[in-house]
Amino acid sequence: MSSTVSAQRVSPIATHLTRLLQTRTCPKTLCPSEVARSLSSSELQSLGMNEWREVMPSVRELVWEMRARGEVEVLQKGEVLGNDVTLQDVKGPIRVRRAREDGEGDDQG
Repeated sequence: MSSTVSAQRVSPIATHLTRLLQTRTCPKTLCPSEVARSLSSSELQSLGMNEWREVMPSVRELVWEMRARGEVEVLQKGEVLGNDVTLQDVKGPIRVRRAREDGEGDDQG
């Protein structure tokens, strides 16, 4: 799949990613596979895919687009990845959370 994801492919993915992010208060995170697993069979079919694992590259691409807009932070091994880290640089599991707003999540302990 190309790095430019068509609107048709992103729509159900974006819907589920946004919904899941809204259910988590900062600093709570989610795994991108939660987004892929939340897609129904009909949504997978509309994307031309058969199983959730096939959607993972599209989910990660969308996460990186959202990160570039300042909407989310991407973490690996508990550390926020810097803006210099590209999607192609990342190997292994990542976590995603809403970007911090002023004062949000300051009570971590």
